[in-house]
Amino acid sequence: MIIGLSIILLLVLFLPFTKFVERNLEVFLFIMGIAAVVVSQVFSWPLVKEALIHPINITLAVLFAGLLFRWFQGPIEKGIAWISNVMPYRLFIALFVIVLGLISSVITAIIAAIILVAVVGVLRLDRKSEIRLVVLACFAIGLGAVLTPIGEPLSTIVVSKLNEDFLYLFKLVGASVIPSVIVFGVLAAFMIKPRNQFDSISGKSEIAAGLEAEGQTPQSNVGRQTEKESYGEIIIRSLKIYLFVMALTFLGAGFEPFIEAYILGLSPKLMYWINMVSAILDNATLAAAEISPVMNDETIKDILMGLLISGGMLIPGNIPNIIAAGKLKITSGEYARFAFPIGLAAMAIYFIVILVV
Repeated sequence: MIIGLSIILLLVLFLPFTKFVERNLEVFLFIMGIAAVVVSQVFSWPLVKEALIHPINITLAVLFAGLLFRWFQGPIEKGIAWISNVMPYRLFIALFVIVLGLISSVITAIIAAIILVAVVGVLRLDRKSEIRLVVLACFAIGLGAVLTPIGEPLSTIVVSKLNEDFLYLFKLVGASVIPSVIVFGVLAAFMIKPRNQFDSISGKSEIAAGLEAEGQTPQSNVGRQTEKESYGEIIIRSLKIYLFVMALTFLGAGFEPFIEAYILGLSPKLMYWINMVSAILDNATLAAAEISPVMNDETIKDILMGLLISGGMLIPGNIPNIIAAGKLKITSGEYARFAFPIGLAAMAIYFIVILVV
C-alpha cells in the first residue's frame, strides 16, 4: 500500500506540469483519486456518495457567481476601474489583496476567488503581473478564509470536530493569519508592475489617448471591457470544479490510512513540514485526519498553519487557486514558478517564528 500511494503521490505532484495532463487535469486527478482509494482499500459506496455530494455547494456557488458576473459585468468593471483610478495604484493593489483575504472568511473563499478573477480581468495587467497578483491574492484568501467556520471547508471541519465556538479559529490563529495576509498585500503592491493610469471617464490610458490623437491605433487593450462568457463556458467551468473537488475527495480519503498510520504520531513541527502535501491534496481532508480534540492549541495551530500556507503553493492546493487559474488560463508551471518559492519562504519564516516565539 505504501509503495502504491507513494507512486500516486509522485504522479500527482509532477505530471500536471506536462502539457497533456495540464489540458486534462480534472480527469487525471479523478483517475488518481480512484487509484488511491483502491490501493488503500477504502473504496466504498458511502465514500462514493460523499464524493458526489461534497462538490455540490462549491459547484453551485461557482455557477451562480459566474452567472451574476455575466449579468452585471458592465457596472462591476466600471466600478473597479473607477476605484483603481482614484487612489494610488500600489495602494489599491495592496488594499485589494488584504481586504479580499480578510473578508473571504465572511463571503467564503469561493466568492473571494471569483471577485479576484473579475478584478484581474478589469485591470488588464501584463501576464507576469497578472500571475503574481493571482498567486499572492490566493495565498491571502486561503489564509484569511480560515478565520470563521463559514470561510472554507477546512475551518468548518476543524470547528465542528473540536466542538468549539464561532470565534475559536479567529482567536487561535488570527494573530498569525492577519499579519500574513497584510504581508501578501504589501508584497503585491511592490511586485505588481504598475500599468498606465486610466482616464476615469473614457477608460483609456494617457498613452492610448495620445496615440489616438495622432491617428494611431493603440496596441494595448487595457481598460476595455472584457468579452462576456457564454452560458456554455460558465457551465463547463462549473462542471470542471465539480470533478476537481470530487477528485480531491477521493485523494484525501485514499491517503487517510497512510496519514493515520505514519504521520499522526510525529512531532507537530515535523507535521508542519509534512503538511506541504496539502499543496496537492485537499487540506480539509488532511485537517479532518490530523486534528484531534486531545491536542493542545499550540499543536493545532502549528498543523493548521502548515496546511494553510502550503495550500497556495500549487493549483490543486486550494479552491481559490483552482478557480482563478482555470478562469484566467494559468498553467500549473506558470503558477508554481512564482507560488512555490513564495510559499516555501513563507513556510520557513513562519517556522522560525514558531521556534523563536
